[in-house]
Parts: sequence; structure tokens; C-alpha cells
Amino acid sequence: MWKETREREFGNLRPNLFSSRIFKSRISSIQLSNSKEFVSAHRGSVNSLQVDLTEGRYLLAGASDATVAVYDVQRATDHEGRGRISKHKSLFVINKQHEHGHKYAISSAIWYPIDTGLFVTGSYDHHINVWDTNTQQVVMNFKMPGKVYRNAMSSIARSHMLIAAGTEDVQVRLCDMASGAFAHTLSGHRDGVMSMEWSTSSEWVLVTGGCDGAIRFWDIRRAGCFRVLDQSHSQLGRRPPLLACATTNKKSSIYQSSAKARPPQRKSTNGNTLKPHGVGRVPSQMKSTKQRSHPGMLSSHDRATAHYGVVTGLKVTEDGMYLLSAGSDSRLRLWDIESGCNTLVNFETARLQSSKAIQMAVSQDSALSFVPCMTTVKVFDIWSGQTKCAFRGHYENVNCCWYNAQDQELYTGGNDRQILVWSPPKSISNEEDELKNGEAATSDQDNWSD
Repeated sequence: MWKETREREFGNLRPNLFSSRIFKSRISSIQLSNSKEFVSAHRGSVNSLQVDLTEGRYLLAGASDATVAVYDVQRATDHEGRGRISKHKSLFVINKQHEHGHKYAISSAIWYPIDTGLFVTGSYDHHINVWDTNTQQVVMNFKMPGKVYRNAMSSIARSHMLIAAGTEDVQVRLCDMASGAFAHTLSGHRDGVMSMEWSTSSEWVLVTGGCDGAIRFWDIRRAGCFRVLDQSHSQLGRRPPLLACATTNKKSSIYQSSAKARPPQRKSTNGNTLKPHGVGRVPSQMKSTKQRSHPGMLSSHDRATAHYGVVTGLKVTEDGMYLLSAGSDSRLRLWDIESGCNTLVNFETARLQSSKAIQMAVSQDSALSFVPCMTTVKVFDIWSGQTKCAFRGHYENVNCCWYNAQDQELYTGGNDRQILVWSPPKSISNEEDELKNGEAATSDQDNWSD
């Protein structure tokens, strides 16, 4: 780090490259935190974690004992070990004893994207509740046809306030917070919907993963899904950068323009110009036109599957170009969203949960993915599939993880009821030396010393 700092000081390193190197060095050294600890308020497995998207300060957690709690990740409520270990207790907890609390396990808990004044919870009691954070009261309730597996809101939406809900029913329902009613339903899955994600590049595109093994893309403004991912439809590797694409397109256009140059005209014996024959030309009426089928029509492509089993997790990269999916077949797949192709990245063997949904995370630069793999959290290089490291700290299966890009911290929750913090290390020895040096300097000071 000091080398990069010196090069930046001398002007040999650009600011964006400097920040990128610092970020990579910090994220590569993440380990179980020795300076921060969450005091869990849950008596059941932690199923969902999310840090608010506005301040990056408040962690929302939902658990199987029907409790939902909020933690302050920046300001500690207590300290131990001479102030070196910060304890973070919950700011408030809502449980079954609450007047409008959930009666069964909370499967998903999310913040309202543009304000910490509201949060949304989905539960196995067939209800989705919208809560006022300040009063801890339900301001809106949606009755669902079955257990709620996952609910999601778009982080970039400016034209709607829709909550997408995936349940054990085959239909995806969109709950409108503005009207307090269902906007419409999305039909296409042949079994329950266990995972879903909104696109990070379009507020109208929703991605859902079902128990039928299918991953479907929806434009919520239109009827029917516009894409079904097929694991047999593949392309090797990632797309080239935009600059390389532009260069390739420019070259191809040059070749096409040269190929379309007018052939030389030759003259006949009487001096008249002869027009070249259109060899190989196809009349316009004979050209085949690609007919677009109705989005609601059933086809063989509609039966395509992305996994052999349940799609248990979905995560869209920050740039909105790729989708990472996990299935009960213990397979991770990376998809090119633009082409809908399987990129054939060979992720190293990982045993995944098959009975419930998992929550994955991706680093800010979309280079690393954090995937709950039974009792560990594995860090994969998203482009090569290699395992960079494995975090071991939970005693039972890990269900969810959330990456906080602001502090380069990872939060994980599992069946052992604990929420663990993984962060770049802080050297305790250096802190002790600073304390000793400070005490020695204070003892040598006179009454007039500043």
C-alpha cells in the first residue's frame, strides 16, 4: 500500500488506478474481523441481510424465528478489550409478540431503495409487510397465495414503486406501494419462484429463477417473458471491452464499404456502357423475414432450463452485463445478459444448499463473487471460476451474505443464528505501540507543554 501511496504522491499513478489497487489489496486481505462484532438478536437462522443503499450504515436482518432487526454498522453500542473490539447491538427488534409481526419465518428483508424510513419483509406466513422504520409499525400489507421465498425492489427505479414477490405459486406478483394493490402478475414458470433480481441497468427488467430450473427475463411493461436462459446456448468467455468492440466494428465497416465498391463498368463495341449483371442477388420479395412470435406463446425455447433443479440464487453484476446463478444441482453459472449465453466459466466444485434460497454477493468491480457453500463462504474469481479463498467461521450452514463496498466488509448470516463480519485486518500490535508511545509521551510532558 505504501508503494502505491508514494507513486501517487509523485504523480506516477493516476487517481482511478490508485483507488483500484488499494481496493484490490484490501479486498484480498479480508478475514474474520478482530475489531467488530454483531450481538445477534435472533433465535433462529439468519436468512436475509442488506445494508441500506442510501447511507451504507444500517444493516437489516431477517431470521427464521420471525424476527427482523436493524444494526448500525458504523457506530458501536459498546466496547470490549480496552476499546479495541466494538460491539454492535440491534437498534430495535420486531418479533412475534409485535401486534403486526410475522407468525412464521422471515425469508426476505429489504430496504426501500431511496430512503431508510421504510423496509419490506416477506414471510412464510403468506404476507409481505411494509414497515415504518421510525415507528416500527406496518403501513402496508399484501396477502400472497403461498409462502414468500423472495421479494425485491429495483435500486434504480424512478418511475414505479413495485415490490416483486416470488412465492410457492407459479406466478410472480408485483405489489404497488403507491396504490397498495397488486399491479399485475407474470406467468410463465411451471413451479414456485425461489429467487429474483432486478436489473441494475434497466428499471423495467426483472430476472426470476424458479423451482422448475428456468431463469426468465421479464419486461414488466409487456406481457410474457422476453427471454428464457438455456444452459446449452453458450459462448466461450466474456465479451471484449467496449473499446475493442468499437475497433472491430470500425474495421468490419471498412471491409464492407470496400466490398460494396462499384465494380468497374466496361464499354461495348458500339460505345454504350454495359451494366454489370446482379449475380447472386435475391429479389426483395424473396427475402425471408424473421417473424416475431407472441411473447405468451409456448415454444420449445420456453421449456429451456438453466439448471438441473431449483434455481436457488441470482445476482446481477454492478455493471448490469452479467448474471450469476446458483442451483440445487450444485452448479454456478455466469450468463451474458445481452446475448443470453452461458459463458461456460468453470467454477470449481462447490456444494450448495438445495432446500432453501441463498443470497450471494458480488464485489464492486464485479471481479469477485461471494457464495454461501454449506458452512463456508467461498470467494470465486468471477471470470475464471477459481476459488480465491474460503471463509470459515460459522458452525452451521450459511444462508446469506452482503458485501458493503463502502467499508470493504462482508456480512454473513447462517443457521447458527450469528451474523459475522469479515473485513481487512487491523494490526493490534500497532495499536498497542501507539498506546504505549502515547502514555510515555504524556508522562514526559511538563505543565506548560501543548
